[in-house]
Amino acid sequence: MHRLTVQYFSPADPAKFDERYESVHVPLVRALPGIRSFTLTRPQALGGDGPYLVAELWFEDADALNAALGSPEMKAAGEDAATYDVASRVMFSGEVHEVLA
Repeated sequence: MHRLTVQYFSPADPAKFDERYESVHVPLVRALPGIRSFTLTRPQALGGDGPYLVAELWFEDADALNAALGSPEMKAAGEDAATYDVASRVMFSGEVHEVLA
């Protein structure tokens, strides 16, 4: 499996962020070709500053992830994500190696 992770930090208006993310962004992400799973976490930092929201998009393999990254659906999701008023956004991807099942 390959995972694309997006971390959103310190939205200017958390309630507005949440409403728009759920009503606009989630449907855009759910439409990505090849997406196998999509999870959202609002983590509680265990020391230091943590992200406000973590989105994890799971794909079967690198080919599926790359196909999604190059799709019109991802372009639309990326354009939408760029409009959110957050202090920062971090995005990264990689192959997931399960150590304990």
